[in-house]
Amino acid sequence: MNNPANAGSETARLSLGIVIRISFVFIVLCGIVYPLLCTGAAQLLFPSQANGSMIENSEGEVVGSELIGQKFDDPKHFQGRVSSIDYKAEASGSNNYAPSNPDMLKRTEESIEAWKQNNPDVPVSSLPIDLITNSGSGLDPHITPESAKVQVPRISKLTGLEAAQLEKLVDEHTEARELGVFGEPRVNVLKLNLALDALLNK
Repeated sequence: MNNPANAGSETARLSLGIVIRISFVFIVLCGIVYPLLCTGAAQLLFPSQANGSMIENSEGEVVGSELIGQKFDDPKHFQGRVSSIDYKAEASGSNNYAPSNPDMLKRTEESIEAWKQNNPDVPVSSLPIDLITNSGSGLDPHITPESAKVQVPRISKLTGLEAAQLEKLVDEHTEARELGVFGEPRVNVLKLNLALDALLNK
């Protein structure tokens, strides 16, 4: 007669062996095969997006990503939106301040004062709101076409380029709504400034 204890022990060993084999198979499939397939497909079908949508200058040097806003200190360049994370891509998200928040008011007032100093020919009443506020993610690389064109007088004066030439440059770099429906027309500030640099270096 079989010993019930021995039979139970054998069953436990068999069950443990099955569990180990199944776990190993899923570790290989889910931890190695699936990620490699996804990475390979992304690199094959969408190589630019898979690598961070990086942007290169005329010399082939990576200068940023078309998905992440960055700061331009030179007043001859178009300026982007205010960043709530100091243009650091490892973090995202705004502080979600209310309009009455003292820090929000202080930052907005500082942005307006900076605008007055750098753009004396354009009244504050013509200042688009997105140039003194941050986006929800704090990373937005785009501004509205109006926000780009309102900077044309300053850039024209500093670079010697005609205003009409700069406005045409903005129009050429204005991205339309997705599928003609979603979102709003927008301008990628980094791409626009690279085009401006190319125009100045002709």
